[in-house]
Amino acid sequence: MSQAAEPSTSEMQGGAADIRSIIAAIATISVVGMGLGLSGPLLSLLMERDGISSSVIGANTAVAGLAAIVATPFVTDLARQFGVVKTIATAIVLSALTLVALYVTEPIPTWFILRFMLSLFMSVLFVLSEFWINYSANEKTRGFVLGIYGTVLSIGFATGPAIVSFVGIDGFLPFAIGAIIILSALVPPLLARKGQPVIERSGKTPSLLPYLFVVPLATAAGFVFGAAEQSQLSLLPVYGTSTGMSAADAALLLTVLGVGNVVFQLPLGIWSDRVSDRRHILLCCGVAGIAGAILLPIVSHSIWLTYLIIFLWGGVIGGLYTVGLAHLGSRLTGADLAQANAAFVLCYATGMTIGPQLVGVSMDVFGQYGFSIGLGTVFIAYLALYCWRVLFSTR
Repeated sequence: MSQAAEPSTSEMQGGAADIRSIIAAIATISVVGMGLGLSGPLLSLLMERDGISSSVIGANTAVAGLAAIVATPFVTDLARQFGVVKTIATAIVLSALTLVALYVTEPIPTWFILRFMLSLFMSVLFVLSEFWINYSANEKTRGFVLGIYGTVLSIGFATGPAIVSFVGIDGFLPFAIGAIIILSALVPPLLARKGQPVIERSGKTPSLLPYLFVVPLATAAGFVFGAAEQSQLSLLPVYGTSTGMSAADAALLLTVLGVGNVVFQLPLGIWSDRVSDRRHILLCCGVAGIAGAILLPIVSHSIWLTYLIIFLWGGVIGGLYTVGLAHLGSRLTGADLAQANAAFVLCYATGMTIGPQLVGVSMDVFGQYGFSIGLGTVFIAYLALYCWRVLFSTR
């Protein structure tokens, strides 16, 4: 494993081919995000309609994070052996076929296996798309490019549920729309395949484990964002109703959260291009996470102040993902960057799995304050890591 040194601009790509590659990678993952945003609520609503318990539905959703944890260590080897575009194309086709298979099978127990497989293939797409973007962006615009990536991905995730609301959950139509959306993601990478990154074929791919610690503030940012995002998506409406909100007002908290995430990604990405050390922005995002956790129960008496805090909170902590990826890309290149991107996604998936459990237990123990206590603990741990890295390391 090479040293995590700051690459010079000359080492990075910067021409028109890179622009095509960036567009291809962003278009691919945004379309996939839309497909995931559609399939998630679609499957949950169908299971609920069939009388399946909420705990089983939750467990079915949780296998997605487990699949990502299983898949990510092998992605770099697959891309090395078959090429980035071929691996992406194969994962896209298998994802679409798996979604169709969900329609023709019964939820219990088949959907657990198929949901696992769908997330497995999607994890390949996330790792390689983010690697391709980081590989192709130059250092002066890396944050801007990843800000666009985060914005478009958030819009894709938000569009999927809207499609379900429009077409409903009955029949083959929603599954067909999802499969077509996912398959349309084949076009951009195929058109830009000449600009795909090449991972060196010499030697054996090193273990993923060391890459968890090469740029720890970046990979830890992925974990914290995964924990916060999934906890908010799962438990924010529950928190809202515990403060006296109606079910409709509590559900709207997620919409406000999503809007904040969309609005803030690009400004944070641009800001990260204008600082000498992106770790300072990661610090700001972590501090904002703690501040939001403190302020949320204080403003719980006002629905509008609660919406404002959620908008700002969701938007700023979303920068942990975008700026964390940019920080990672500024430190590593080549096969090291591919493995580090896989480690980043692994941390994100682990956070998705652990976060809701931690916050859920905290809410059981501390009531409505448990939501803030649980998430605040995660952000405080990240702040402690930041202080340790600044004091004892230059990376």
